[in-house]
Amino acid sequence: MQISVTDAKGQLTELVRRSETGEEVVLTRHGQPVARLVSVKPVLDRAERRRILESVFASAKGKARRGPSAARSQDFLYDEFGLPK
Repeated sequence: MQISVTDAKGQLTELVRRSETGEEVVLTRHGQPVARLVSVKPVLDRAERRRILESVFASAKGKARRGPSAARSQDFLYDEFGLPK
């Protein structure tokens, strides 16, 4: 994507977001490229993200414990008649 420096001033946040997703943003002055916005971190493709997530889930398998029931988690806020304490 190419955009003039003048137009980029009002859209900087959006341009940074686009560069973070891997899109290259070229800033121009008088139609000539002068700067480029690119992501600092390499963009992971879908397969690489899946591989990372699977390794995280595999390492956590068997370690997770079930917490208290959500239906009972705020009982301490109410008395035996269901009124706020």
